[in-house]
Amino acid sequence: MSRRRYALVGAGHRAQMYVEAITGRYSDEAELVAVCEPNPVRARYHVDRVVASGHAAPTVYGPDDLETMIRDERVDRVVICARDDLHAPLIVRSLDAGADVVVEKPLTIDGPSAAAIEDAIDRTGREVVITFNYRYSPRNSALRQVIQDGTIGEVTSVDFSWVLDTKHGADYFRRWHREKEHSGGLLVHKASHHFDLVNWWIRSAPRRVFASGGLRFYGAANAAARGIHDRPARGTHDGGDAFELDLRDDARLKALYLDAEQHDGYLRDRDVFGDGITIEDNLALVVDYASGATLSYSLNAHSPWEGYRVAVNGTHGRAELEVVERGAVLADEGLHPVIDPSAVDAGPSGSLRPEGERLLVQRHWEAAYEVPITSTGDGHGGGDALLLADVFEGPGEDPLSRPADWRDGVRSIAVGIAGNRSLETGLPVQVADLGIRFLAADGAAAPRIGS
Repeated sequence: MSRRRYALVGAGHRAQMYVEAITGRYSDEAELVAVCEPNPVRARYHVDRVVASGHAAPTVYGPDDLETMIRDERVDRVVICARDDLHAPLIVRSLDAGADVVVEKPLTIDGPSAAAIEDAIDRTGREVVITFNYRYSPRNSALRQVIQDGTIGEVTSVDFSWVLDTKHGADYFRRWHREKEHSGGLLVHKASHHFDLVNWWIRSAPRRVFASGGLRFYGAANAAARGIHDRPARGTHDGGDAFELDLRDDARLKALYLDAEQHDGYLRDRDVFGDGITIEDNLALVVDYASGATLSYSLNAHSPWEGYRVAVNGTHGRAELEVVERGAVLADEGLHPVIDPSAVDAGPSGSLRPEGERLLVQRHWEAAYEVPITSTGDGHGGGDALLLADVFEGPGEDPLSRPADWRDGVRSIAVGIAGNRSLETGLPVQVADLGIRFLAADGAAAPRIGS
């Protein structure tokens, strides 16, 4: 079998997972033939990693030459790890140029760009795969199995609370994610993971969204109100405090960003209490589903611990999943940003909030019992490895339906896009009114849990 020819589009931090997969475990199925990246330092970083692994150096192209790259390098698939607001144009151009697409979440950040992706897929007939690695995490798969088996009956409501700590959560307020025009805010960039989980867990589609929230902790105005003044514009300097990130302390971040900023001016270490932040750090939503279920969701981005709690109520009982990814952020442990908090030690042993996960199920008239969760301890409990196998080898028969396509990507961002519109208007928003064709009928056609 001939190897698929891949091109990497966007060469930041997240791209490393794909580079390592293509040059390592999946080198028999894939080869990286090109890197499309405007910053020469970041492009060279990943090219050097490929060469160091014993493979031929991929050719480097700029974004203006995307179509030329796909044609000249005979690219079968592009992997898009670019900034969120660039996803849609890069997807559309790649499809039109004759390549399939693998894209990091979120698929895109607003309704018109999602509609453009839908049009391009209809026009070209090509494939867009979105990488929802949280579906593959054993704990999340275990909850899906409980619901799918009908153990708690038909789902009536879901209560979902996610807290990001002052290590991981704060990092969204240092980089381009802090600008809603680039990320769609945390409702789209981060919470699309969470909304996809709910959509997938209960096998239904969102119909109506009402949101409330605001920027209440980070940002210059909030800092000034708490008496915090005269902070440096960035974290890379001598001195500093627990909220500052010094890029010199992490070799990879230094190579990808500090050493590269002369070429594009992008600062990876901006002050979380500075000006120019346009996203929210506290959010709450109510989402009505086609199945009749209701989701209540909250997100906090400045918690002293990190993890999530989910309670799923059904006609036969209730399932509760509690996850502590890190029990505490200590001031002296450093602030290297965390891509996968589940792979990090949660803090000192004996903590009142120890790292761990527990799934409890309790049916009516019965005692609660714990559902075992098998985790390998690797990225997202082994979920990343399962995801990459589906991406590079192709999904096989999966009774949990974990592989996701562009429609799943649209359904996940639809909640966040509608939520952003609700924040602007103060009104509930119908998902069918976002201007994406298949969503208009999606709610009515979505299966109920008992089907």
